[in-house]
Amino acid sequence: MSKTRIIIDCDTGIDDALAILYALRTPDVVVEGITTVFGNIDVAQAADNTLRLLALANPGYEIPVALGASQALVRELGGFSTHVHGENGIGGVQLPPSSQLPVLETAAEFIVRLADENPGEIILVTLGRLTNLSLALDLDPALTGKLKKVVAMGGTVFKPGNVTAVAEANLWGDPEAADRVFTSGLPVLLVGLDVTLKTLITTEHLELLRQFGKEENKALIDFMDESLKYYFNFYREANYLIGGAPLHDPLALMAALQPDLLTCRQMKVRVETRGEHTAGMVVADLRAQPKAGEFIEVAVDVDAERAVGVFLSAFM
Repeated sequence: MSKTRIIIDCDTGIDDALAILYALRTPDVVVEGITTVFGNIDVAQAADNTLRLLALANPGYEIPVALGASQALVRELGGFSTHVHGENGIGGVQLPPSSQLPVLETAAEFIVRLADENPGEIILVTLGRLTNLSLALDLDPALTGKLKKVVAMGGTVFKPGNVTAVAEANLWGDPEAADRVFTSGLPVLLVGLDVTLKTLITTEHLELLRQFGKEENKALIDFMDESLKYYFNFYREANYLIGGAPLHDPLALMAALQPDLLTCRQMKVRVETRGEHTAGMVVADLRAQPKAGEFIEVAVDVDAERAVGVFLSAFM
C-alpha cells in the first residue's frame, strides 16, 4: 500500500501537538515536513515546540521543520492565544530540548520546493493561519496544480465563531491570506467549527489511553494528559464543557487521511476582510445559483464517535 505524503503547516499549540503526534503514529503516513506560522504562539516558539515533539515521538526518520510567517500579510500582530494554550503553547508542559535545528528555507520556499519535486503527491494540512500558503502562491502561482490537496482547519459557516461572533481564530488571524487561498483554485477542503466542535476528547478518553496505550506511546500519552488539563480548563470557562475539548486540528489531520469521516459540500466562498465586526468570516454563497467566490469543499457533518475512536486507536 502506498503511503500518504503530507506536509503539516501549524502554530504548534495543544491541539496542533495532538495532530502531529497522531500523524507520527499512523501507519502508511509519511510526514515530509512541518512548517510553522504565528498564531497560538510566535513562529519561533511553534518551531521549538515542534522539534521537541519530534524528539519525544522519535518517528524513526528525520522530518524537516521550516519557520514561516511571523505576522499576517497586511495586519498588525494582535497578540497570541496564551489564554487558550499556555505561555509556551503546549499548556506549560516542559519537554526536553531537541538537537535538531530548523532548515534554512522559509516555510513558503519549503512548500513550493516539495510540491515542485513531487507534483500531485503532497497533501498540505494547514492547522493555523494561511499566511505561509498565501506566500507560497506568491512564489509559485502554479502551485495550485502541484499540491494533491489542501486540508485547512479553520472557519465556520453555520456555527458561531470562537474569536468573534462570526470568525474562527485561524481565518480571523489573517483573513487576507485565507481569502487568497480559497479563491486561488487550490483543491481545498475546509474543516471548521461546524464539525470540530462535535468531536470531543474527554478525561474518560485519556483514562482509556492510560490503561490501554502501547508501551512505546506512554510518554506521548503523558504529554497529552498534562497539556490537555490546560485546554480543558479553557473550554470549561469558554464553552461550559466539563472535562473535554474539541479535537480541532486532529480532525483536519484525520480528514486528510480518512475523508469518509466527514460529510462535505461544495460551496462558493469568500473570506470577509473589511468588516469591523465580520473580518475573518467565511461568506458562503448558499443560493441556488451561487455567484460570489470560488468553489471549495466544506465539511458540514462528522461521524464524531468514529473520529474520536480513530484518533485514540493511533496510540493503542
